[in-house]
Amino acid sequence: MDEDEIRARIEMARRDHRDLDAAIEALRMMPMVDMIQLQRFKKRKLKLRDEIALLEDLLIPDIIA
Repeated sequence: MDEDEIRARIEMARRDHRDLDAAIEALRMMPMVDMIQLQRFKKRKLKLRDEIALLEDLLIPDIIA
């Protein structure tokens, strides 16, 4: 995977992360909150955060000290 592909995947994951933020907030505003769905969204959001961190690490070159 080259740098451009990594950057594209990071941007897509960030967009999905923001979308989940909005979905979680909208779900919280509902009178009857679906707690199972809320937990699924939160879990997916954490996975995306981890994926973003992993991809960003791929962009940082290894420095041998």
